[in-house]
Amino acid sequence: MDLGLQYEIQRARPHYPNFMYDIYHQATEQVILADKLGYHSVWTVEHHFLNEWSYSSAPEVWYGALSQVTTNIRLGHGVCLLPVKFNHPIRVAERIAVLDIMSNGRVECGTGRSITEQELGGFDIDPEDSRPMWEEAVSQIPKMWTQEVYEGFEGKYFKIPPREIIPKPIQKPHPALWVAATQPSTWEVAGHKGIGALGFGISEPGVIDKLVEGYKKAIKNCEPVGSFVNDKVAAATVCICAPTREEAIELGKGAIDFTTRKGAELFTPFANKDVKGYEYYKKMAQAAVALGDYRMSNADLQKRIDSGSVMVGDPEDCLKVAKQYQSAGVDLLMALVQVGAVPHEKVMQTIDLLAKHVLPKIRNGSSVQSAAAGA
Repeated sequence: MDLGLQYEIQRARPHYPNFMYDIYHQATEQVILADKLGYHSVWTVEHHFLNEWSYSSAPEVWYGALSQVTTNIRLGHGVCLLPVKFNHPIRVAERIAVLDIMSNGRVECGTGRSITEQELGGFDIDPEDSRPMWEEAVSQIPKMWTQEVYEGFEGKYFKIPPREIIPKPIQKPHPALWVAATQPSTWEVAGHKGIGALGFGISEPGVIDKLVEGYKKAIKNCEPVGSFVNDKVAAATVCICAPTREEAIELGKGAIDFTTRKGAELFTPFANKDVKGYEYYKKMAQAAVALGDYRMSNADLQKRIDSGSVMVGDPEDCLKVAKQYQSAGVDLLMALVQVGAVPHEKVMQTIDLLAKHVLPKIRNGSSVQSAAAGA
């Protein structure tokens, strides 16, 4: 198993002047350190309108900067939103290709459709259209990368005449494709389409085992949307590592309360709506509303640590959780380290400790680097 970083580019309140400047430049320093320490990849969301939770509305711009200050770490969109009102597929194909060139072939192309009413409504997208919009786009982008003159497409949501779409990515045949697998059914969709599954939100040990099993079963008989099968799975977890468990828990308590509160807020608009394709999120929203108070006791946090649902603790605690994911068949563990209001220096501490004490013990010589690499 390999280790990467996941970013929302977030900051819990209270805010202060220029905090958005700080979180971007601090995140850049963090990724530079991770690159030097041998992390596999960094993954960044595309979100809109989600105050506190994410200020990452243009990850391709940040990745352009990262491509010039890092050498080896792979740059993963986690994810690029594909419904056409967010991003036209031609523009996605072009941006990914340019980033692949500028990074010397280090791009991983994660895709998704958005799971929040705030974003879908803000871009005037009917939630029931989001999955078929994603399916149309993800089927065409690989062709835009590989066909000298793209053959064109006439679908329900967009129409494109034959055009030469340039430039082309340098990874051959093209960068690896992934999809955000936030609800269980998407894992099988990923398998059927022959693309990697990025497990967000529901990937804790004891749950992910069955999801990986379903994915591996589906991918055996897949019909790849790309030119090759990317049969990899990734999982994400909040991660705070400190020299002592006590310090990690002190930092982690507020961070986990923050992620629980904000996660509930993201789904609450679906609580009283029946939207095709979002039934899973309705259940999550209803559970969040019923929960009410999102603050947990130290004992509750300890239970989550012991269960492996968060990676919070000293290096041995974190290694234990990482090995649980490894045993479940996860190829890449993405650590959300810049979380809530955790100070920059403590994020750097987490990145350093994981590299020294966890990464060497879970990396087994294999890599999740795609078959497209080696351009």
